[in-house]
Amino acid sequence: MQNNEQTFTEKFKNRTIQGLFWILPIAAILMIIFWLYDKIDLIVSKLLDFIGINPQNHEFLWIIGVLALFIFILYIIGYLIKTQIAFYVESLFHDIPGFSTIKDIISIFNSSKEGDNKVLVVAIRGFANEGYNIGLMYSQKESIIKDHYTVTLSMTPIPNGGYMFEVHKDNIFIIENAKFDDNLQYLLSMGVKSIAEVLKVQPKSLDEMQSLNEWLELNSKAY
Repeated sequence: MQNNEQTFTEKFKNRTIQGLFWILPIAAILMIIFWLYDKIDLIVSKLLDFIGINPQNHEFLWIIGVLALFIFILYIIGYLIKTQIAFYVESLFHDIPGFSTIKDIISIFNSSKEGDNKVLVVAIRGFANEGYNIGLMYSQKESIIKDHYTVTLSMTPIPNGGYMFEVHKDNIFIIENAKFDDNLQYLLSMGVKSIAEVLKVQPKSLDEMQSLNEWLELNSKAY
């Protein structure tokens, strides 16, 4: 009985810590957004007062000013990301729990947008004998196991974790025209939408789908 109580206590403690570490990065981001909003609100209000406009009587101008300044700040941050200043700022926040994870996810998302890193949406044999799972390939570089490649299966509905598998190239099937965003939408739907619905295409048999081996042969020059 005592062992069961200890097991329950340990599980409860672990789950609580996991929940804390999961919510901390989100809370930190929200705190930064609210802090930034307060500063922008103050700047815009003072600017309007300076030119003789009462913000309370001109809410539309105030909203336009806040949005314009917020977008401008985001642009500046985006520009500075590639500079040495960004590396210095990152070093200050590097030890914050979850910061590295969020940074990696954002980097993957940005690279998929910029074309720096081809993210493939693929199907692999799943946990059941006759089933398949939809996953992502963030890299098309060969695994330490010859002819195997890394496929990531993300959790749903919030893809903040998952599993990584080393899969033989003949057992990985490319979902044509599917992108990182499509897979994210599929995960967020929790199965309400199939990947075919997300892509707005008709379902295909495996024989009609391109294997990773075939894809690599066609794209061998790039890799």
